[in-house]
Amino acid sequence: MELLIVGLGSMGKRRARLLRGLEPEAGLSGVDSNPGRREEARALGIRVFESIPAAVAARRYDAALVCTAPLSHAAIIAQLLDAGLPVFTELNLVADCYRENMAKAKEKGLLLFLSSTMLYRGETRHIAGRVRAFEGPVNYLYHIGQYLPDWHPWEDYKNFFVGDARTGGCREIFGIELPWLLDAFGPVRAVQAKADRLTRLDLPYPDCWFVTLTHENGTRGVLAVDVVCPKAVRSFEAFGEGLHLFWEGNPRELYEFDPVTKEKRFVSTYQTVEQDPRYSDNIVENAYVDELAEFLACLRGQATARYSFEKDLAALDLIEEIEREAGR
Repeated sequence: MELLIVGLGSMGKRRARLLRGLEPEAGLSGVDSNPGRREEARALGIRVFESIPAAVAARRYDAALVCTAPLSHAAIIAQLLDAGLPVFTELNLVADCYRENMAKAKEKGLLLFLSSTMLYRGETRHIAGRVRAFEGPVNYLYHIGQYLPDWHPWEDYKNFFVGDARTGGCREIFGIELPWLLDAFGPVRAVQAKADRLTRLDLPYPDCWFVTLTHENGTRGVLAVDVVCPKAVRSFEAFGEGLHLFWEGNPRELYEFDPVTKEKRFVSTYQTVEQDPRYSDNIVENAYVDELAEFLACLRGQATARYSFEKDLAALDLIEEIEREAGR
C-alpha cells in the first residue's frame, strides 16, 4: 500500500507514525512546502515532495491524508480527488466546498473520510451506549479547557490556525466535542450561549464560552469551553434518576455511581492505553489508531465510516448557531 500525507507538521508526523504501526509494509510519502518539515520527515524514512503535483507525478498512491491547517483543506481535498485519490482529512472546522467535494467524491466513486477522533474513544462510546440504553431523561455537564499557548508549546499560538477566528481554539474544541455529544444525545433543537474574555491573549475571538444545548429528546447539556485553564481539563458528568456517570477525560477516570454501594465504580474501556508524553493525559493515541484502522478497512471495502461530511455539516451549523447566540 502506498499512502500520501499532505502536511508534515505535528499531526502529519503522528499519522505517519501510527500508520507504520498499522501497516509496516506501507510506503509513505509526504508533501510540505516547509523545507525544515521535509527534512524531519525524510529522517523518519518518508519520501518527501514540495507539492502535490510533484508527488502524484512521481508515484501511484492508494489514498491520501490531509493534515494541513483547516482553512487549506477544501482546495487540497479537491486536488486529491481530481488526482483520483481516496481522502482522509483531519478536522475541517469550516464547511468550505463541502457539497462540491462530496459531489466530486461520489461522482468519482472515491472514499471521503473525515476524522472525528472522539467518536473512537472507549470512554465516549461507553457513555453513549449507557445513555442510549437508559429509559429515563438525562442531563449533562461538560467542561473542556486548556491554556492556548500550551497547545503547541514549540510555536507561537498566533502562528498556527488557532490564531484565526474562523478556526480558533474554542471553535476547534466545539468541532472536536460536538460530534460525539450529538451521537450520544441526538440532534439539538435550542441553543443558549454566552462568551467572555478572561485572558490577555491576542485573540480575535472570546476565550471562554458557556453554552446550554437542548436536544430533541429533551436532554439538556451545559458546556463550558475555554482556552484559559492553566491545567488541561476535560470533565464530564451525566445524571438521571438511576444513572450517574463521571469522566475526567482519560481512561483511568471513567466511573459510574453504584446505588447499592453508594460509591463510584471504575469502568475500564481499554486493555492497554497508549499516550504521547508531549500531550495532555486527556489525549489517547488508541483512538487515533482505531480511526486510521477504520479508514484502511473502508479503503478495502471492509467497513463503513462512522462519521461523514454530511454529519459534520450538522455539527458546523450548530457551532455557527452557538456563535450567533453569543452575539459574535
